[in-house]
Amino acid sequence: MDHALERPEKPTILVVDDVLDNLALMTGLLKDLYKVRVANSGEKALKLVREGPPPDLILLDIMMPGLSGYEVCQRLKADPATRAIPVIFLTALTGVEDERRGLELGGADYLVKPISPPIVLARVKTQLENKAAADFLRDQAAFLQAEIERQTREIRAIQDVTIVAMASMAETRDSDTGKHIRRTQFYVRALAEQLQTHPRFGYALTPAAIDMLFKSAPLHDIGKVGIPDRILLKPGRLTPEEFEIMKTHTTLGREAIEQAEKELGTPVSFLRVAKEIAYGHHEKWDGSGYPLGLQGEAIPVSARLMAVADVYDALISRRIYKEGIPHPEAVQILCEGRGHHFDPDMVDAFVAIQDQFQAIAARFRDADQDLARKATRFALPADPPLGGAECNA
Repeated sequence: MDHALERPEKPTILVVDDVLDNLALMTGLLKDLYKVRVANSGEKALKLVREGPPPDLILLDIMMPGLSGYEVCQRLKADPATRAIPVIFLTALTGVEDERRGLELGGADYLVKPISPPIVLARVKTQLENKAAADFLRDQAAFLQAEIERQTREIRAIQDVTIVAMASMAETRDSDTGKHIRRTQFYVRALAEQLQTHPRFGYALTPAAIDMLFKSAPLHDIGKVGIPDRILLKPGRLTPEEFEIMKTHTTLGREAIEQAEKELGTPVSFLRVAKEIAYGHHEKWDGSGYPLGLQGEAIPVSARLMAVADVYDALISRRIYKEGIPHPEAVQILCEGRGHHFDPDMVDAFVAIQDQFQAIAARFRDADQDLARKATRFALPADPPLGGAECNA
């Protein structure tokens, strides 16, 4: 085995001085321990540093034609790519103010000519050790940051998958709901983004909050897992007694999410939003909703957004007990609920982006709707254009 290949590469020292004898002196002193490069001007030194592999340390004269050592150091420290290279001033300037200026500009050390070889070697060794330690810490910090970001992405992915899995579990008990959870998820985000600049909602609808809403929305009907099939899947209108049982899915949903929080042992922000949505999306602006009969601003913003999304999708979608209605009719029904069922400003925002809602519905169309459209494509007139409906309020 060639053990020479295992030896670490020597550090590189760049010596900058306009006097050739000084360059020769320093090269002779350093060459047995380090790789030595030389530059006889500040301009050439900067070119060597920026165009080639950067040196591990620079020994820099101050008094040179053209760029002075001070100016060279200043430019090196101003550039993020060269800022970490330690600079030792090696100069005939002996004044305290000269040394102070050099150190203030970022110099790591200041040595006065004529040099003492042992002192130069000791100072160079110290600065290279300091740089190696700093590089190690910087690399470790970068590694740790990358690892934290990777783990954060994994945690978020697990959250997303868990939410969709939980929501899908509830939805599979009712085959008619199909892609309802996906559609409402995108409806809520579109509506929240439309309201971001509204003075009533800007404080609550930050980008982070909207992302949380998008993740939490699929859990709005998670409580349906606790509703008996005879009621959940009934093909006709519910009796008053059955409807009271159906209404408990809001409380069951909140309790299921609270139980998940207890299992985790700590509050989780996206589950807090999910609880608001699950418990409050059947509340109405005028106080006639359930389960608490909350009114107006007492209803969480997240629940008000979901109310618009949920009702719109329920209207346009086929259910076991009904057919879906056309988009313009659904828009008109939401407009009629403006200020009664729904927050009026949210209805106005919905109307403004109703084409986005219709596009989302088309993108996540239920499979049975696709089959029906294909079967009747040659018998029915073309679909009506997007949009067109407006509130009369």
